[in-house]
Amino acid sequence: MTSQNFNNVMALSWEIQRNKKYKRSRALLCAWAIYLNEDIMVFRLVRKHRHRQNIANPQRLTLFKN
Repeated sequence: MTSQNFNNVMALSWEIQRNKKYKRSRALLCAWAIYLNEDIMVFRLVRKHRHRQNIANPQRLTLFKN
């Protein structure tokens, strides 16, 4: 795991902890699961929120900037 990936997971877990009022361990677990399933998560979000006029290609999208 690179330091950039670690930073992404930590930032996401802090956000989850703040927004959901979870304990630190649970927030880290949630962030790690989201990070590991990033490709599935992006596909589901695109499918859920797209409209007929505005179709996005899930292969070009990411949750985290590289």
